[in-house]
Amino acid sequence: MIYKFKGSIPGSKVFMREYEIEGSSTLYDFNDFLTNDLGFSPGQMTLFRGMDRFGEPRSEYGLFDMGDGSMDEVTVEKVIKRGEKELHYVFDMNRQRYIRLDFMETCAQLPRVSYPRLVAEKGRNPEQFAKGYEDFDQISEPFENMEGSAIEESELPENEESI
Repeated sequence: MIYKFKGSIPGSKVFMREYEIEGSSTLYDFNDFLTNDLGFSPGQMTLFRGMDRFGEPRSEYGLFDMGDGSMDEVTVEKVIKRGEKELHYVFDMNRQRYIRLDFMETCAQLPRVSYPRLVAEKGRNPEQFAKGYEDFDQISEPFENMEGSAIEESELPENEESI
């Protein structure tokens, strides 16, 4: 059985990825694939955080067993069966930056296709240790203030130009 996940970065309208992975694959296999796909340093600590249906942390799966199992012993299928249909792939432990992986559906395995695989992508890869996610596509969108309304160009500080 193949499990399909949609990846996004909270607060970004630009970044999106869709991944397919075999249910029998471990989270370590998924971690390896994500590390390579996103261009992250393979020597850095990462973890998967399983979230409950209310968005609260339920489990943590690291390179070492932190009480819920380690990445190399927990399968994707097991995580979904536990009801953790939202995973946070924490790639910057210091800033707690993560990619949200939402389980979308299961589908049949295609012949002659290698899994895991990237199915769709939008936006640039995040930098692993940057302060936040930046993408040039976001610059063309209107800036928004905390209340969600667009800031008009006339509201920009003096000597500042919109890009």
